[in-house]
Amino acid sequence: MTSGSAPLVWMIGASVMSWSVVRVLGGDRVHPEALFGMLGPLASACATWIAVRWALGPGSASVTGVLIAGFALKMVFFGTYVTVMLRTLALRPVPFVLSFTGYFIALYAMEALFLRRAFAPPR
Repeated sequence: MTSGSAPLVWMIGASVMSWSVVRVLGGDRVHPEALFGMLGPLASACATWIAVRWALGPGSASVTGVLIAGFALKMVFFGTYVTVMLRTLALRPVPFVLSFTGYFIALYAMEALFLRRAFAPPR
């Protein structure tokens, strides 16, 4: 595994593991809302990390520009995602929003730590 893909493995692994625990402990009270609450933030965090790794490559765009464009895309994506989940799939709002919020915060905290490490000066 390359160091560039390690954050993806950590984000996916932590999400799937924590969702499994929530699923076992919460049962039907949180299923499928917890799963769908995890998938949107996880997809976004993984896409962001892939774009950042691309931007860090030689001759690629600046990371700041990629992050700004990604922010605009995420606003549209999350607005659409939450609307589809709550209106089209008719998920129960409380477990979905709790799961979505928890994964959103946790995954972006992980992403911030990985970005900090990527931009840290070499030792």
